[in-house]
Amino acid sequence: MGLFKYLKEEFAVIRERDPAIKSPMEVLLYPSFRVMLKYRRAHKLYEKGHYFLARWISQRAARKTGIEIHPGAVIGKGLFIDHGSGVIIGETTVIGDNVTLYQGVTLGGNGKETGKRHPTICDNVMISAGAKLIGSFTVGENSKIGAGSVVIREVPPNSTVVGVPGHVVKQNDVRVPRNTMDHQMPDPVWDDIKHLQSENSALCNKVIELEKKLRQIEREKKA
Repeated sequence: MGLFKYLKEEFAVIRERDPAIKSPMEVLLYPSFRVMLKYRRAHKLYEKGHYFLARWISQRAARKTGIEIHPGAVIGKGLFIDHGSGVIIGETTVIGDNVTLYQGVTLGGNGKETGKRHPTICDNVMISAGAKLIGSFTVGENSKIGAGSVVIREVPPNSTVVGVPGHVVKQNDVRVPRNTMDHQMPDPVWDDIKHLQSENSALCNKVIELEKKLRQIEREKKA
């Protein structure tokens, strides 16, 4: 792919998902663009067995952008890393098309596996700031991972995942993340707190009712 064509495609991707961009030349300033340019080169070298040179290129890119992508990772078209600082993509990670990552995202391994030990991210997935996906599992297409979530198991397609550990709170309410960049997620912790508050109120009312009945019985005995 020619540099001009690649630049044009990257501008289209960034313009679609980042309203802050105003002109095609601004693409050159984005860490996402610069690191992906280096990654494509490093990945070709890695596939040819030039491992040291591939790692050298990727490490230089990491120091300049704050985004660390192992040259062995397989990445499809239209990856957008917004801001990007602290993003880590491990060696056996597979990323599909039109995926969006935010700052602080880790696609890592748990250190105990061999072979495929990093996540597979399907098409049109959005992973919000600070999320950690650890291990070899698949995140299904059109899914959202909430900010700060820690995901360690399979995520079905069209799902919303939040929490530590991450769990599905919405499924099959299909919204393609690349078209809906809304970070508002359900809050299962707050939902649990409200449920406990409701149960506590019901128990308190029951205790008050029983105390009234007990006093009434005592008065009847004295009479």
